[in-house]
Amino acid sequence: MMLKPATIDLPAAVDFMATHARPLDRHRLRLLLGTGAPEPVLAATEAYRNADGGYGWGLEPDLRSGTSQPGAALHAFEAFEDIAPMTTTRAGALCDWLESVSLPAGGLPFALPVNDPAGTARWWAEADAGASSLQITAVVTAAALRVARHDPVVAAHPWTARATRYCLDAVRAVEERPHALVLAFALQFLDVAHDSEPEAAALLDRLATHLPDDGILPVDGGTESEVIRPLDIAPAPDRPVRSLFAPDVVVADLHRLGGTQQDDGGWRVEFAEFSPAGALDWRGHATVRAVAVLRANGVI
Repeated sequence: MMLKPATIDLPAAVDFMATHARPLDRHRLRLLLGTGAPEPVLAATEAYRNADGGYGWGLEPDLRSGTSQPGAALHAFEAFEDIAPMTTTRAGALCDWLESVSLPAGGLPFALPVNDPAGTARWWAEADAGASSLQITAVVTAAALRVARHDPVVAAHPWTARATRYCLDAVRAVEERPHALVLAFALQFLDVAHDSEPEAAALLDRLATHLPDDGILPVDGGTESEVIRPLDIAPAPDRPVRSLFAPDVVVADLHRLGGTQQDDGGWRVEFAEFSPAGALDWRGHATVRAVAVLRANGVI
């Protein structure tokens, strides 16, 4: 597909993680590189789990609250996807919790009430807990469906089916171009739902009309440099959503991603940060993701 960018330095990335990243992302990177095992990933994830089956405690780096939150569920599912083909009973328990906090329409609230907002971004702390959010429901459900590929408990769970139906119906109701994050997460959801839901293909084509030719979506309300890029929407080759982007657009974004490794070995995010710990947590998360995307696309 492309020449390997000379700037990618895996040993430096590993050193960055040892110096700055939380244990969870250090173990995720080791697993990705074949030097680790699933059990430490699960053990590190367990530290963020609450007795109700949900996750909090900064697993979503900008939501430092100890309360169980839908945003943290996304990151728990990321870990459960990483350990495939191994499964964990925690995934089914997380679906139980998500079912318990879903709203009557089937969607998840953007966030549940936060009574300990220190270090938490205002959009989490001030969210309407009584309104379903396509943005959060789509991204959490997409992550769950990726876990469901190897975990039959998640695949058969009533919450998975209910959340999938909510997202399909909510996407069908979209008429004008939605916020960049809503568009990106809805496309991610339709990409994975494409494997099991016949109506996802037509909805994917319909939403694709809102994508600019270069695949770059400015994030309204974000920082000046905050955008959604093609690889944010379509990180994996040979997936339906990847076909929405011209090959040269994907290649250019792979070059960009490879070229943005920092001198310290890690990657950065383009959005605002709300605590020193959260900033480092995001850098660890971004580094794991960058290595995963570049590796999946044959760059490293």
